[in-house]
Amino acid sequence: MLRTNRAIDEEVVRIISRTKRIRPDRLQANKRLSQDFGFDTVDLVDIILKLEKSFHITIPDEVPIHTVGDFIDLVEAYTLRKAS
Repeated sequence: MLRTNRAIDEEVVRIISRTKRIRPDRLQANKRLSQDFGFDTVDLVDIILKLEKSFHITIPDEVPIHTVGDFIDLVEAYTLRKAS
């Protein structure tokens, strides 16, 4: 089953919001995870692991992730690549 971009966006935001118990409506794509919400490296790794499990993808370690939008774009790209 191919997920729509909106479904992917919502699931990514849901996973991020649960990590620090941040309301999903505060997690706009341009928000910086470290500076705006206080996420640290352990939080980011936790999010990556949950996204990999949820979407059945592998996210490379060297990919720079700074914003909510970075996570959304990354998951969309890897999910679409896997589906093709």
